[in-house]
Amino acid sequence: MTEDWEERVAAAWATFDDCPEDRAADFRSVIDTLVAELPSGSPLGPFERACAFDSTGHSDKAVPLYREALALGLTGYKGRRAKIQLSSSLRNIGQAEEGVKLLTPELDAPSDELDDAVRATLALCLSSLGRDREGLALVLGALAAHLPRYQRSMANYAAALR
Repeated sequence: MTEDWEERVAAAWATFDDCPEDRAADFRSVIDTLVAELPSGSPLGPFERACAFDSTGHSDKAVPLYREALALGLTGYKGRRAKIQLSSSLRNIGQAEEGVKLLTPELDAPSDELDDAVRATLALCLSSLGRDREGLALVLGALAAHLPRYQRSMANYAAALR
């Protein structure tokens, strides 16, 4: 993987929002072409393919690819993204409990800009399991940090819901 490759992948994703639904296969083809440039065994290949399937409404096809990327050693920021996205896809295919198991340890992971996405996705998984109060506590706790006022009150309400 080179910086040029990363830039071309980012450029492909930058066009995604403008891609009509009937062109989803074309978008996945662009990602597949970029993935074909990677060395065999690179975790980035299945990760990018999973993202493309996931983003075009195919959670069922994304799940095994996210799992493969993580098994191949995808770590760091993209590894965390893979766990978030895998959990969301698992929820979408009726396996929310597995999503909860995958994301719960991420609550104690080193903090980064994905913290709120972890909490939001975990909250959705919990809600799918009928554990709405726990999910609401997570999102209120995450929201509290961004409020210009009432941070302490919202954090306390979140704690009370747990």
